[in-house]
Amino acid sequence: MPPDPDDLFRSVDFSGRARIIVAVSGGGDSLALLLLLRDHLKSCAVTPSLLAVTIDHGLRPESREEAQQVAHLCRQWGIAHRTLHWGGAKPGSGVSEAAREARFDLLAQAAEDAGTDLVLTGHTGDDQAETLAMRRARGRGRGLAGIAPATLYNNRVWFLRPLLTERRASLRTFLRERAVAWIEDPTNRDQRFERVRLRQSLSEDEIGRLLKQAEEEAAMRETAGREAAATISRFAEEVAPGLFRLDKTGFNNADGDTALYALRILLAVAGGTPHLPSENRAGEILSQATAERARVTLSRSIVAARGPLIYLHRENRNLPQTSLTAEMLWDGRYRIVPSDDARNLTITPFGSTNAQSAKIGGFDAPSGLVRSALAAQPALRSEGAWVGLAASSVVVHPVAGPWSRLLPSFDLAPANAIRALIGGKAIPELPLQRHKKLMT
Repeated sequence: MPPDPDDLFRSVDFSGRARIIVAVSGGGDSLALLLLLRDHLKSCAVTPSLLAVTIDHGLRPESREEAQQVAHLCRQWGIAHRTLHWGGAKPGSGVSEAAREARFDLLAQAAEDAGTDLVLTGHTGDDQAETLAMRRARGRGRGLAGIAPATLYNNRVWFLRPLLTERRASLRTFLRERAVAWIEDPTNRDQRFERVRLRQSLSEDEIGRLLKQAEEEAAMRETAGREAAATISRFAEEVAPGLFRLDKTGFNNADGDTALYALRILLAVAGGTPHLPSENRAGEILSQATAERARVTLSRSIVAARGPLIYLHRENRNLPQTSLTAEMLWDGRYRIVPSDDARNLTITPFGSTNAQSAKIGGFDAPSGLVRSALAAQPALRSEGAWVGLAASSVVVHPVAGPWSRLLPSFDLAPANAIRALIGGKAIPELPLQRHKKLMT
């Protein structure tokens, strides 16, 4: 049965937005999404305008013509359209991942150009099942929650996936009823790709079981995140720049899985890493940190036990030094934005020599740990002279490494707890009133 537009978008909050972007490749999923959303907005009292955006990756000779076909359809339907091109040299390997990253970048830029923070994409329940099957083959972990209903990009633009509740076949039925032809990407039949092989091998029963598992795993991930967030909020604090202190008793008394998850998050944040350390290694660290005095390293973080307290900070090695010519993410821990008139700026670690001579009074932590953490903090140089990060030519925002670029809606609770801990920018409100239940 074709999906009902009003039911499909009932949970999405479009209020306060003058424009919405829909990513449209010309395939059946994205074309169905565009038309379903158009139908839904017709029934709304106040409606934002639609902008369809097609990304031409330039990976196939037909891609330019396909983008033109989408533009032609949009003109027929009275929908604004824009084509963006992935320029430059393409990588020799990992093309799919690079194309995915480029698509995020280009769509987010299109959203900012259009003055919106909302992009809708056509991922379906079939995509969800295929993703889970691939991740399950690689073992257990947080990834078994599958594709998130929404993902926040660079703390600025929400990517929503309302079709995760729908099967691909129902969307094709919807298009046939409208006499709308779609483009079939030949790579969707290329068995060199793992996803294609899975797509052709999964039975309907298996897809149903995978969707049910994704729903259950997503609920467990959200619950675990809320519990870890509560532990972080109660038992962790930043006592000096880049230096985090944990209450050892509080962590020891927390549920074991919750304490371990919270520690993995904090290690990744302190070290600026995009991925959490493994449960096994983090468990070993947690056990070692119960000693009266200990010092161990994981995920670029130093873990130092001092009596009833545990301290975490970035280790002082492999820190970047780079010219600051545009907005950048430094070491996975700080987003640094130069002003338009910034000139000849270099971002570099503060360093041990400067840290040893720095005045560090007023911090409630061992001075040696404060200096060690300070040495790994970013510093600003202009034409060879230290000018400090407080200079008016830059704005510095602390960020959480695991979510510095992409924040799945599953992880909003722990991400908000970390934001409060490090003093980061507020996370924009999730434009979903509730998570819709996946349909099998």
